[in-house]
Amino acid sequence: MFGLLARRRRYAPLVRACTPGDGVIRLDVTEAERLALSYDERASELSLCKFVPASGAASRMFKVPAAHLATIDKEGEGAEVPEPVAGLVAAIDRFAFSEDLKAAAAGIPELADASQVRRVLTALLDSRGLDYASLPKALIKFHRYGATGRASIEEHLFEAAHMARGAGGVCRLHFTLSPEHSDSVRALLARSIPEFEKRFGVRYATEFSVQKPSTDSPAVAPDGTPFRDENGRLLFRPAGHGALIENLAEIDSDVVFIKNIDNVVPESAAAPTLLWKRALAGLLLELQAEAFAHVDELACGVSDPSAARRATRPAVEFLRARLGVDVETVSSDLSDPGVVTGLLARPLRVCGVVPNTGEPGGGPFWVRGADGRTAAQIVETSEIDPADAGQQQTLGTATHFNPVDIVCAPRGRDGTLFDLTRFVDRDAVFIVEKYYHDGRPLRSVELPGLWNGSMAGWNTVFVEVPIETFNPVKEINDLLRAAHQ
Repeated sequence: MFGLLARRRRYAPLVRACTPGDGVIRLDVTEAERLALSYDERASELSLCKFVPASGAASRMFKVPAAHLATIDKEGEGAEVPEPVAGLVAAIDRFAFSEDLKAAAAGIPELADASQVRRVLTALLDSRGLDYASLPKALIKFHRYGATGRASIEEHLFEAAHMARGAGGVCRLHFTLSPEHSDSVRALLARSIPEFEKRFGVRYATEFSVQKPSTDSPAVAPDGTPFRDENGRLLFRPAGHGALIENLAEIDSDVVFIKNIDNVVPESAAAPTLLWKRALAGLLLELQAEAFAHVDELACGVSDPSAARRATRPAVEFLRARLGVDVETVSSDLSDPGVVTGLLARPLRVCGVVPNTGEPGGGPFWVRGADGRTAAQIVETSEIDPADAGQQQTLGTATHFNPVDIVCAPRGRDGTLFDLTRFVDRDAVFIVEKYYHDGRPLRSVELPGLWNGSMAGWNTVFVEVPIETFNPVKEINDLLRAAHQ
């Protein structure tokens, strides 16, 4: 890790954006419904799992309100109210947590004579109130159902019941959590799950994990020397969500759905999401079955070299036409059955992408790897060299955005799980600059993002999905959007 900090950063070399017909598949609704039905017919035979990274605190979600509350504490009630805060306060009754907030405010005596802005922000963010600024998004009430509210993690229970019901009617969910929030999340699910099981006739199997301390990275001071805390001990920091590839690798499942904790909608708006998530899974299973058939054909030719060579032609065409592998950039001999089998024998993922509407974040691109092979990848803006005008121009041609709508097939032809750590681009790291709590600057390594460099060696297929399936909550006022009301 210290060596990574010392050397020059390697940026992702973009070749071109993935676009419809060149890396992005477009399906009409009829085909999506066919694939969804195909998936439904097989789901009860499979081990399914919904993987939800749910560990982060919602501090970014409440950044503007928290900053204004700090300003009020420092400057008094006369501080100018930012527009997002004014909008939050004016619409407070439209939030699913509004009744909880009123009860919290009533429990803080000194708020009785405070302004409405200070009452709302203190009851919402302060530890004496709802303490939302310190909670993970998993525990925040997103949607209202009559007189009650439902937290984002509970919406994942609903989704799982409708698109991840596997063998034996089991809906398996795996949540990655921060240790400090684990008990609260478990308690909420313990209260909610019996109601969902009774209503939907399913059985939930919930699993939890934390980011492995063994993936933490050492910090260095600006001069490159190891950073030590106030007790003289070396400081290690969590290495970013790319480290979760090790958590994902331990999930023994035929199909794994990956989705962010905050991209959920109320039941009344869930139909497009449920259709297209199942369609992605149906396409995944079709592609996997075709890949396995080609692997079998190549294996049958072991004792007959000429038959094996004949089997490489349709396999290579499948890689090109169906898996989007840029076979022209493969430097190895594609008439060699072993080479072609190696290209097929990889974990497979089908990723939904939405038309680019200017949201910050990553998107689908053709990227040139260190071996010279061009492959379809999800690339974040921060992975592109800001000083390279050509690369920035290519970045600007993106037509689609990554909403983290991914379905994975982690097993090989023999039924065993791939070692997912073998398919990580170890050089695709981020060097981040932070400050220790005493104000000292530091630098550390963050591993490649879970769906970026950590899946660089996977076979990847991008499918355009409707924008209606993408409803993230990055800021608190996003919950006022129509999809969440």
